[in-house]
Amino acid sequence: MRKYSVNRKTKETEILVDINLDGRGESQINTGIGFLDHMLDQLSKHSLIDVTIKAKGDLHVDYHHTTEDSALALGESFTKALGDRKGILRFGQALSAMDETLSRVVVDCSNRPYLVWKVDLSISQLGEMDTELFKEWFQAFSQSAGITLHVENLYGENNHHIIESCFKGLARALRQAISIDSNRMDEIPSTKGSL
Repeated sequence: MRKYSVNRKTKETEILVDINLDGRGESQINTGIGFLDHMLDQLSKHSLIDVTIKAKGDLHVDYHHTTEDSALALGESFTKALGDRKGILRFGQALSAMDETLSRVVVDCSNRPYLVWKVDLSISQLGEMDTELFKEWFQAFSQSAGITLHVENLYGENNHHIIESCFKGLARALRQAISIDSNRMDEIPSTKGSL
């Protein structure tokens, strides 16, 4: 089983993450940020990755540290659970529709982190969360998970739908990318021989 736990503790946050890449999409998420919890539940459910996140952060300051650090801890547990990445399909992509919204997410579990973020939001907050923090979350996750990540909202009007379609798209793309290729179970998916 591809599992890993991370306990990240700083002066700003304390975050525990447990991950099982071969799960059923079960989650227990408590970051103290309602909208972020909702998005992380979606990520777990649609990727079939079991995720537990328990976070205590300096929410009295703002939501930035907890948002970023939860992504860093989740990404770290993800990359550790993948190990040498032997046998994975490596690439994944998803078109994610939600009512009037359509987003495209493409991932390469290359161990070369990079984020392309083409998502425009028309309001400054969703719930109590600053919308600029979503790019911070995706950036931190891609860096610590070691993935190249392209997120593009093709069209949409409702900001909740736009962000949720991005998280669901990430979930579906990851589900594809981390699946085991039965034809190459013992091979690293790279001509270099390592990722």
